Amino acid sequence: MIRVLVVDDQPAVAEGHRRYVERVSGFEVIGVVHGGEQAIERCRRGDVDLVLLDLAMPGMHGLEVARALQAQPEGPDVMVLTASRDLQTVRAAMRGGALHYVVKPFSFATLRAKLLHYASFAAAATGARDVIDQGEIDAALAALRDPGGTDLAKGLSRETLVAVRAALLAEPNGLSASRVAEIIGASRVTARRYLEYLAETGGCEREPVYGRAGRPELVYRPKASG
Repeated sequence: MIRVLVVDDQPAVAEGHRRYVERVSGFEVIGVVHGGEQAIERCRRGDVDLVLLDLAMPGMHGLEVARALQAQPEGPDVMVLTASRDLQTVRAAMRGGALHYVVKPFSFATLRAKLLHYASFAAAATGARDVIDQGEIDAALAALRDPGGTDLAKGLSRETLVAVRAALLAEPNGLSASRVAEIIGASRVTARRYLEYLAETGGCEREPVYGRAGRPELVYRPKASG
């Protein structure tokens, strides 16, 4: 059983994460704390295998917490769960020892996939011994990383989603579903479905734009960092 500590300054969010984890076989939540100092103190007591760590917390920032946990003898592994989307923070978290970086909001399926990949990695990397060869190391790291990325909703194509993301990133002022459809060579209905998926999972923002007559048109923009 993998023992998990949930760290988030928002009690309702922390409780949601706890419930998600407890739905995944092989994992148990042994504590929920709402601050960095509490997380470090709880981990000093042992019995923590994995910390699900928020970053933007009052007092001690999550990146500081991650570095402090890495300095502990036999410290836990860290998986970052955060709303921060800027790449500098992603890199800083990786340097601080985070094994995964999951952007809020996320679905149960997304967190479940990350946890199961972590479980495979932990099983492959357990023990105090030398590895047989490079292939064993590669296999352990491959267990941690999902080459396919986050699970998609049924009927969505990863290639089309990549194309829609690229279209949005190229036009930060926003695009309509019709314009995205022209760019990626798909129907407006298809483009709208992918845009709505991104909006619902926090990947973009949507805003109604009112013209001279008729219903407002929705414009989709890349999600702002923060």
